Amino acid sequence: MQLYNTLSAEERAQLIDEAGKDRLTLSFYAYAKIEDPKKFRDELFMAWNALDALGRIYVATEGINAQMSVPADQFEAFRDTLEVYDFMKGIRLNVAVDQDNYSFLKLTIKVRNKIVADGLNDETFDVTNKGIHLKAQEFNNLLEDPNTIVVDFRNHYESEVGHFEGAITPDVENFRESLPIINEQLQDFKEDKNLLMYCTGGIRCEKASAYFKHQGFKNVYQLEGGIIEYTRQIKEEGIKSKFIGKNFVFDHRLGERITDDIISQCHQCGKPCDNHTNCANDACHLLFIQCDDCKAAMENCCSTECLDTIHLPWDEQVKLRKGLQVGNKVFRKGKSDALKFKNSGDLSDKPLAKAETKNIRQKIAVKKELIGKAEHYFSKSKIAQFLIEHKELSVGDKVLICGPTTGEQEVTITEIYANGGPCETANIGDQITFELPFRVRLSDKLYRIVQNA
Repeated sequence: MQLYNTLSAEERAQLIDEAGKDRLTLSFYAYAKIEDPKKFRDELFMAWNALDALGRIYVATEGINAQMSVPADQFEAFRDTLEVYDFMKGIRLNVAVDQDNYSFLKLTIKVRNKIVADGLNDETFDVTNKGIHLKAQEFNNLLEDPNTIVVDFRNHYESEVGHFEGAITPDVENFRESLPIINEQLQDFKEDKNLLMYCTGGIRCEKASAYFKHQGFKNVYQLEGGIIEYTRQIKEEGIKSKFIGKNFVFDHRLGERITDDIISQCHQCGKPCDNHTNCANDACHLLFIQCDDCKAAMENCCSTECLDTIHLPWDEQVKLRKGLQVGNKVFRKGKSDALKFKNSGDLSDKPLAKAETKNIRQKIAVKKELIGKAEHYFSKSKIAQFLIEHKELSVGDKVLICGPTTGEQEVTITEIYANGGPCETANIGDQITFELPFRVRLSDKLYRIVQNA
């Protein structure tokens, strides 16, 4: 009986490619009393593994919190696995705005003490006594009321790239920090103000709204389904977006564009930019905003120290990390003295640039043809591995390597190794490698540049 993931990310990506099916990225949550979270967890794994559902899921005695990737043709079967449990009958599934077949490459279900770490140990606190849920248009209407205070209950690196107009954006690194800060800040407004709150998918506000009602706030409201559901509704109903910029998401895409406004800056040069990346130094993995120019110059690193580190022999890098806690730090930092243009806390609503203009120019300027896909990156030797699927590739060709996190990187092929040896031209079906100064990901595509305008 398989109860845990047994495939590597590379193996899972290959299976997704071979299946040739579209997948849906979605999220959902539910607060409920679960007597045996371990048994519940194992039941879910067996049901979802059989459907090739992937994702990151937390279960606890208080409920479930899930972000997942599900084969599109198994969507109804997946919903049926939820309907087995009374507390998930008719549950809302927040489907992502931007779809990516590689958003999750493992099925990981963990038992936790809580599905959202809130730092609360008050037994009189009732999480089910929550605020009033508002749909998109209702949220917009209340947002325009001068008697309303709107609060973003996400982390600083989320709100920096996108938030609702006029929102309070606490300078916090996790949800539990924001509760006492906002409670103290709004003590004088418990009786006469509308407290309006939002987060990514609704789960943090579900708990926050109950907490503030418990603290004595009279008029508490929350955005139903969070920014994800809000975006779906404004697109379907033609409602003007009061959210500006990008919605940060916790998978490898790192963001879904809601409007074409760029409201943040590259943390290294200050240029308008809202693309997050993780530092290429395996001892750092700092989450920060980096433009394409800095990405190329700094080789995906957050500082000159990390840049120097990744050029050291691998054995020396390992020695430098010895004794340090360098596990999975993705999404856990977001701040460093090396980042000169990092903004947190009191953020502006004023756009610095428009994202659409740049994308249109790129499409006009470059004509490209798909060659293949990324399979692996060997960080020790800085070698990228690709599979040639559509057209041959030769030494001297100019190529684009494109992906949600990688962006668009242009390089000229100076040498190719195909099937273990050097060659001038690689053919369809060949597995090739060549040196690259930046990391590639499994979702990255390899294009040949045919013509520059």
